[in-house]
Amino acid sequence: MGLIEKPKTYVEKDLETIFFRPMFVGENAEQLGIRVMYNMPMPTTIQMWSPNSDVLKRYSAGWNGGDNATRVQKRIDMSKLKAEVGFSASDYFQSVYELIAGRADVNLDDLTGTELEQAETELFRASIAESLRVMMWIGSTKGQSYNMMDGFITRATNYSIANAAPHYDATSTPITADNVVELLKGMWAAARPELKALRGEGQLAYFVTTDICDAYEEYLDSHATDGAYIDLVSGRRELSYHGIKLIDMGVTQYITDENGSAPSYCLLTDRRNLVLAVNTSDYPGSEVRMWYNPDAMENRQRAIFMAGTEILDEKLIVWAMF
Repeated sequence: MGLIEKPKTYVEKDLETIFFRPMFVGENAEQLGIRVMYNMPMPTTIQMWSPNSDVLKRYSAGWNGGDNATRVQKRIDMSKLKAEVGFSASDYFQSVYELIAGRADVNLDDLTGTELEQAETELFRASIAESLRVMMWIGSTKGQSYNMMDGFITRATNYSIANAAPHYDATSTPITADNVVELLKGMWAAARPELKALRGEGQLAYFVTTDICDAYEEYLDSHATDGAYIDLVSGRRELSYHGIKLIDMGVTQYITDENGSAPSYCLLTDRRNLVLAVNTSDYPGSEVRMWYNPDAMENRQRAIFMAGTEILDEKLIVWAMF
């Protein structure tokens, strides 16, 4: 027990390489299905270049250069976030010990401080990653929970109200196998030509709630074909509509009310258009600290960092809510 009680603090380079970077780069970033910017200089801005599509001219002597490429700069607002978790000493040890016991390469008779520290770090890191993932979708500064920053759904809703982003008007609720294709087809019809033109790059996606995925899968199962039967038995690794993937946002359990009902959301956009920015280097006081409080007999964890979301081009998104 004494090894867990040893305080640990991650700051500066250790904070990046040991704690946060594994969450937001490589395979973990790809699983989010969006664009992740980590530790970009603050204030975090992104440059969007629009190439000139009319550069070809009839050959003639001399200089006939046209307009330059158009540059659009967008700033990503960052919010200061703090995560704090407290466990009783016994519950904390059991949680950390369970992570260690599940590994085949660990000698349970010789647990070193490193093994315990890795398990302890992973436990806290997983909690932060899940909370930030949920907030980036459903966060709203006007909400009762997840109100530290605005998420993609909130931003898409605001853009739609401002008539900047196309909005598909739902005509039937709830979503079922009978009308789910009507939804997907209708959102594609509502998309602007600029968004449709990006289809060939393979980055378009429908970001949906779980009920829409379930309804579409039920629709596919209803087709009496060999392929549908195989998928019914073996399952589907991914869902696509006309080559555009359906990605479950995984937020239904967080937006379900006391009566067991939850709204349905669908966002059609380019993956690169949704940006999550995380910064742990430019904000004074950024740290992750884990320690044991003997007065409360409690293991405590705290993380301080900055994060924010942005939809880079509000014209390249179609939003619907049921």
